[in-house]
Amino acid sequence: MHQTNYIVREPLLDPKQRVIGYELCWQQNGHAFADADLEDLVGFVAAHLVDEEQGWLLRDKVLFLDAVPAMLSIDALHALPPERTVLSVRVRDLANADTRAAVQGLRAGGVGISIRGANLDLLGRNLAPLASYAEVKFAGTDVATQARTYAAAKQSTLRLVGRPVSTWQDFDACAALGIDSIVGKLHLTPRPGNPVKGMNPAQTIILQLMQMVQNNDDVPRIEAVLKRDPALTYKLLRFINSAGFGAGRDIQSLRQAIAMLGYAPLYRWLVLLLATASSSGYSPVLMETAVVRARLCELLGQKHLGKADAEHLFVAGMFSLLDRLLGLPMQEVLDTIQLPDAVVRALVTRDGAYGPYLALAEACELNSNLVASLAGSLELSPAEVNKAHLSALAWAQNVAA
Repeated sequence: MHQTNYIVREPLLDPKQRVIGYELCWQQNGHAFADADLEDLVGFVAAHLVDEEQGWLLRDKVLFLDAVPAMLSIDALHALPPERTVLSVRVRDLANADTRAAVQGLRAGGVGISIRGANLDLLGRNLAPLASYAEVKFAGTDVATQARTYAAAKQSTLRLVGRPVSTWQDFDACAALGIDSIVGKLHLTPRPGNPVKGMNPAQTIILQLMQMVQNNDDVPRIEAVLKRDPALTYKLLRFINSAGFGAGRDIQSLRQAIAMLGYAPLYRWLVLLLATASSSGYSPVLMETAVVRARLCELLGQKHLGKADAEHLFVAGMFSLLDRLLGLPMQEVLDTIQLPDAVVRALVTRDGAYGPYLALAEACELNSNLVASLAGSLELSPAEVNKAHLSALAWAQNVAA
């Protein structure tokens, strides 16, 4: 399938801040997409997020996709799990009797339908045969008042998707007033909390272990530090014995786990733990964004860079959000551990060998016009970038905490 478009994503949060799904669309480049473009997106998603053996690779996540009447009966839709698929349909398209019939058929089969452009009068009607969601758009600054109005008009079976919600204060207002799913730039915004000066004890131990791994310290010394934190010991043994790692037999010894895992994968695992051990500025969506970004950076670099460089790209992607996850200035984060110069340069200036890959991964989160130019400069085709993007999204669902 020939492709010229790039996939960008936006997470949907529930009122408890959990990532319940993603909206995937083509990067907006100033023109309206043809029906065939939207059909291609559904086909590409079905081909890369549904596995014959493993099934739906996004596990419990729901996927929102734009839809037009012409694509409501394409075969690719049947490859997607109906209970995890939501098609966004314009309210004006529902004026056509054939479109309404197609939508009702999809709803009967379990596919979710979200109406775009619904007004207050429509929200009060019984839309159950046609829709499970309705999108409401907030304009101006008084998001709370608008959310209250929409929530009051909503009939009970309809779930509301609110956008754009750009601050956690507005998020709290929407959550309290009955908006079921919330879309905005909160995946890049730390959740305000009690500021913590410095790192907590768990983070301090993780950083010490990262430095020891970088210095190729002996396994017994690393084991001795790990034993100081029972929670870390438990997490490592759980990870090494997980089905995803595939050790094939139960590993009960820390020394055995370290030896089997190897230093490079151990370092990557510690980077993930460093982020999840945060108690300041943490939100689940920020954490998941960091994991997806790290993996996407790594996959994007595999075509032209070696394995070691790809590992460094994973670290660069993860560290690019670590300042927000830890509630510390980036320079302070960089002062805590020695990183390769190319990683530091990517984090500080987004240039050097790794910077463009990190910038491309970020652009895929922002619907940025830079996606195409950055991919072109790295000699990556749209299909390659899109495949890496969906693969990173699926990989992030299986990362052990």
